[in-house]
Amino acid sequence: MSDQAPEVVTYETRGPVAVVTLNRPRYRNAQNSKVTYALDAAVVKAVNDDEIKVIVLAGAGDHFCAGHDIGTPERDIDESFERKAVIWYDHVGKQGVDSRFARESEVYLGMCRRWREIPKPMIAMVQGACVAGGLMLAWACDFIVAADDAFFADPVVRMGIPGVEYFAHPWVMNPRAAKEFLYTADRFTADRARELGMVNHVVPRADLEQTVMDMAQRISAMPRLGLTLTKKAINQAEDLMGLRAGMDSVFGLHHAAHAHNAEVNVDSLAGLDARGMAAAAKQSAGAV
Repeated sequence: MSDQAPEVVTYETRGPVAVVTLNRPRYRNAQNSKVTYALDAAVVKAVNDDEIKVIVLAGAGDHFCAGHDIGTPERDIDESFERKAVIWYDHVGKQGVDSRFARESEVYLGMCRRWREIPKPMIAMVQGACVAGGLMLAWACDFIVAADDAFFADPVVRMGIPGVEYFAHPWVMNPRAAKEFLYTADRFTADRARELGMVNHVVPRADLEQTVMDMAQRISAMPRLGLTLTKKAINQAEDLMGLRAGMDSVFGLHHAAHAHNAEVNVDSLAGLDARGMAAAAKQSAGAV
């Protein structure tokens, strides 16, 4: 038996399909910087392999991704990153906004934009929790296939923060739904998400993997350049509808909230860690 720690992201190929899997099931695949860069390395590997036509993004265990790592023993917020997504200085050794803005420009907003722009289709295969930072990973993909046990939530308004850094909410659903999603911090079921256009298909959990792989195989029959140009065309249309500029504007509000919390609370997250957020969600659900 090996003492080596398991990989936080795994990579496998199935013919023309690469399957990239978040692999921290003990922590519901919470995303730390190590995961971010392992995920990026896997995506780059798939993009550089001419035999790969489609990428599937998955989560090991019962959940796709429960969000940013804000409380596990492997949280690595104070470690240097490689700075591949944007040109920025190292956040380590800096203070306040000087640190937070640099780090989140890279590992959150910048990385998700980087993955959104890759020249190959990427499908999110979602089961269980897809919460906060998990939404960003799914939304960077071209579309989402969800199991019937999947749920979606962005509860960071509890921290006084207007949604996760990759603020695609009004575009992936609609403005009124986005307000409900954020104002209430409620969990939207997979069926509700499909009704709003955020999810393409909802299937029984037992059929999720086969459904996604069948779809990936059908897409793989298309010419690679045709897929690349089609993806670019639709992404450009989204940006013309304000997606990129909207994200930039909300990213500033996001950091205004962090700075406010650091000034009037115990930290930039208003003193809430993963347990505190879970307890608040449970209390809210019990009050309904």
